[in-house]
Amino acid sequence: MKRYDIHRVDFNPTRGAEMSKIRPAVVVSRDELNSVLRTITVCPLTTNLHPTWRTRIRVELAGRGAEIAADQIRTISVARVRDQLGSLDEVSAAALRRLLTELYGE
Repeated sequence: MKRYDIHRVDFNPTRGAEMSKIRPAVVVSRDELNSVLRTITVCPLTTNLHPTWRTRIRVELAGRGAEIAADQIRTISVARVRDQLGSLDEVSAAALRRLLTELYGE
């Protein structure tokens, strides 16, 4: 698994307001970590769009509008990961890097 790849991920079981079910997610952890750890950090995608939320990035996946939910970032076991659906383009990857830095950096 590589950074910015999009995979189908099984997020169940969940608690509270966590995103659930099997859904696409983009890998945001660095490749150096992904190659040695049995966990990866991902941001789930949703088709429940919130255009005014600053914590989301609009993307297209399989011809449908979706949002990367940076506010729902999770570290998960690689055992939850299913098939690869694609990868983010450079523009979306750069936007996601900026957003994650804004949300979780200094």
